Amino acid sequence: MFCAKCRTEYVEGVTVCADCGVPLVSVLPPEPAESPEYVEFEEILFTFNAGDIATIKSLLDNEDIVYYFLGEFFNYAQPLAQPARLMVRRDQAQEAREILKDLKISYTITGENKKSNDE
Repeated sequence: MFCAKCRTEYVEGVTVCADCGVPLVSVLPPEPAESPEYVEFEEILFTFNAGDIATIKSLLDNEDIVYYFLGEFFNYAQPLAQPARLMVRRDQAQEAREILKDLKISYTITGENKKSNDE
């Protein structure tokens, strides 16, 4: 027998939890799910280029950086209206910047255009 509130196990014959005062059950209900951790994200760069996005994803996935592209698919509906914005966990932002700093593609970091390979 178990207490559904404090999850203490009791010997056969006991019907009420000595601590909680609630009736015991023969099977415990599943553990309640933990509330999700709140994580802050920071914008690292933005781009209109789907090729840039694929390259950046492969680099960040390889380093286990947690990220997402805000508006990644908006460009399909309204080309060049809004860029996809790379959002990275705040505690991994500096590491992501370090990984991407020498990349020679057409994305923009913090509002400054990087030179393309042609220039």
